[in-house]
Amino acid sequence: MDEIIYLSATKMAQMIRQKEVSSVELVDAHLKRIEEVNPKLNAVVQVDGERALDAARRADEALAGGEVVAALHGVPMTIKDSLDTADMITTGGTKGRSSFVPERDATVVARLRSAGAILLGKTNTPELTLAGETDNLIYGRTNNPYDLSRSPGGSSGGAAAIIAAGGSPLDLGSDTGGSIRSPAHYCGIAGIKPTSGRVPRTGHIVPFGMGALDSLTQIGPLARYVEDLALILQLLVGVDWLDPGIIPMSLGDPDDIALKGLRVAVYTDNGIISPTPETTETVHEVAKALKATGMVVEEALPPALVMTNDLYYGISGADGQAWVRRLLEKAGTTEMSPVINKRLEESEAIDTPGFTFLLEELDRFRSQMLSFMKDYDLILCPADAFPALPHGAPQEDKRYRDFSHTSAYNLTGWPGAVVRAGTSPEGLPIGVQVVAGAWREDMVLAVARSIESMFGGWKPPSL
Repeated sequence: MDEIIYLSATKMAQMIRQKEVSSVELVDAHLKRIEEVNPKLNAVVQVDGERALDAARRADEALAGGEVVAALHGVPMTIKDSLDTADMITTGGTKGRSSFVPERDATVVARLRSAGAILLGKTNTPELTLAGETDNLIYGRTNNPYDLSRSPGGSSGGAAAIIAAGGSPLDLGSDTGGSIRSPAHYCGIAGIKPTSGRVPRTGHIVPFGMGALDSLTQIGPLARYVEDLALILQLLVGVDWLDPGIIPMSLGDPDDIALKGLRVAVYTDNGIISPTPETTETVHEVAKALKATGMVVEEALPPALVMTNDLYYGISGADGQAWVRRLLEKAGTTEMSPVINKRLEESEAIDTPGFTFLLEELDRFRSQMLSFMKDYDLILCPADAFPALPHGAPQEDKRYRDFSHTSAYNLTGWPGAVVRAGTSPEGLPIGVQVVAGAWREDMVLAVARSIESMFGGWKPPSL
């Protein structure tokens, strides 16, 4: 069964349909793997093995009875604890919801269940998803499977850690400044933040309807293999008649993308924080490989990137974190994690003219970035300046607070995927980020898949 748990979700679904393996066997194998590795990782914070096995038995019976099966029929999954699950506690990492069981699934959870996926459990997240380290007052800290003394990133760190360790083939993350892409990089797996307006956020702890912040947060898949990102994403997209920010835009197929001739801009230092030499080398090696496939690759840095941090942190803190206080009040939380306390203590609201100026600057940033992309189809760049950092870095280390390599593309709303392409001297994964203009997830996934094929992608940790 060790080999089975490391297969792609796509392959698992195919084997179930062809009756080469049963859903019960798969679910049981993953539950055993969670039991084996989770004491070291603390990645899965709620497990419901009995109900998962019961669902697997029903899935096998349906297949034996000749029922038409959906894309993920009988395939196990975990779900980040920031997304509502109707039959399982959903805390969002905040103490006010420590025993909260939602009345219904988040839209994206419901869509995966409708596609036949079986929920094994919930994965850890920092409080309200608002930190770069996955730690909270309810469940504690999650460890990186490649080095337990290091962080798996945040805020989808629990999801990334258990996927990398073989305890789940897929999960859903949320990304407000890099919370899908950074954990994918730290844990050596694949993840994609879709275009703003692509996937409903109904039932997420940071919901839709966040005003000036609304376009920043997106829901997207995490998996070991890029082919699974493509499969899962097509199941998530489209209006749900609740989230008003969702646009009924068609999703292209990565298989239809011709790689030869694609124009790729490459940069490593974004003018804000310089990456490690190994990170720079990894990006350059990927660029060289893409050029060898017939892509037109050149070094080019969007000049507007230097505005990223001022805009991102300015807009997210412009109201003095009143939006965070409202989320805490809604959850009934009175005791907050240190990172949230620090966030509230250090923030100060700006005046209305200052806020409207920030909005104008954001539009200027987006316009300049759009003009840059006129000459390119894609951007290749680091996912982060550093591989996984030691636990505790968020409080005293500027490196951990700097998500500029990812948050720039939350500001633009463009899709970005991360896939492993290198290894640090310490044996830690190094991911690269592939970004395209709005609605071109097909192009992003096609190139990410090519990188995965050339550089090997995910590698199992010695856990």
